[in-house]
Amino acid sequence: MYNEKIKEYIKGEKNRIDLGFDANRLDYIPEYFSSYLDQKRIPNFMCLVARHGEVAHYSHQGFKNIETKEKINEDSIFRIYSMTKPLTSVAIMMLYEKGMIRLEHELSRYLPEFKNTEVWDGGTVENYKTRPSKDPILIRDLLTHTSGLSYGFMEGHPGSALYKKHGIENHIDVETKEEMNLETFTQKLSSLPLLFDPGKKWHYSCATDVLGRVVEVISGQTLDDFLKKNIFDPLDMVDTSFNVEEKNFHRFSDCYQALISKKDKKMKLSHKAGEDEYSKARNFLSGGGGLCSTVSDYANFCQMLLNRGKFQDKQLLSPTTVGFMTQNHLPDSKTLGQMGDSSFSEIRFDGAGFGLGFSVIVDPVTAAMPVTYGSFSWGGMASTFFWIDPEQDLFTILLTQLIPSGRYPLRPQAQSLVYSAIIELNKK
Repeated sequence: MYNEKIKEYIKGEKNRIDLGFDANRLDYIPEYFSSYLDQKRIPNFMCLVARHGEVAHYSHQGFKNIETKEKINEDSIFRIYSMTKPLTSVAIMMLYEKGMIRLEHELSRYLPEFKNTEVWDGGTVENYKTRPSKDPILIRDLLTHTSGLSYGFMEGHPGSALYKKHGIENHIDVETKEEMNLETFTQKLSSLPLLFDPGKKWHYSCATDVLGRVVEVISGQTLDDFLKKNIFDPLDMVDTSFNVEEKNFHRFSDCYQALISKKDKKMKLSHKAGEDEYSKARNFLSGGGGLCSTVSDYANFCQMLLNRGKFQDKQLLSPTTVGFMTQNHLPDSKTLGQMGDSSFSEIRFDGAGFGLGFSVIVDPVTAAMPVTYGSFSWGGMASTFFWIDPEQDLFTILLTQLIPSGRYPLRPQAQSLVYSAIIELNKK
């Protein structure tokens, strides 16, 4: 769908449809972000704005590799990292619709290794104490990042460092030195203490990787097979997978890491297409951050969610399920600012709640964003981002390849530019 729409937009084969935008203001978007490329702060930048099922704006600029000057185009493939999480969350809700899982079910019902989870109770990484968890981890806790799990790169709690020590952070078995599969990963993860009792705090974590294993156990399929059959194929997401095949290396963008330096060099090569872990078959199918995709593939996914579960003539989820997923599910309708700690997140805490796989805007004023109430979004480690605004019937996708995602304010800047271009509110 969007593969053809974007190509038609680029070629100018279809006159621009009046979608309620000021065309000149939309055209300013690539000009604005070109300064980041001119200053060598990001390697590339791609932006898609869609409204009422049509392309309102598309642009790309920059390079697949900044040394060779190979340019990106609409078919370029990007590591979307945590933009994988909404896809895995949709997979869980597909099983939910079939009555195969409940949100209030204990995780140990599907993964018995989490039956007797312990909670960090002080000490150091080398010598720590634990206590029994007051409550079990629920499936809902995993979807909302309130499970007590963490990531190894998180700072502020000594328990997170255990993830690095035991190979959870890089998914490498410390004994065999091989990449784990999801079964081994969850077994080893379950032996580590939670940072807090489930349901008590919001803390970004590898919970969605655990959900990926839950999908495997319930469906009897590997996570990649389930996603392909139930999401990728129905949505024509032909270039979305856990690894990029050799025949597509020429389309695969390199990824860069930002440098904190006063010198001219602002970034260095982090992941090279054809040589990194995403360029070969994987054992660890990360439901939390393992997918690569294209702008048109992910646009099909966004359009399905905006259509409340429908894509062309296929209904992947019920409208009621999509509406349920995109409500704030944090206890007592709290915000991330009220429940979250000072650790990392892909979005601002202020004015946002969290649904089943997405952040949800519950107070645009506090969020300091012109987005409307009920808009939902998420991003990835390499500064990718999407948001969906049901009230205005629009979505936007931003793609680049710069780690970490919070280095520059690309996301709020893009939101400001898109909303300032709207001259006609959605009348539907």
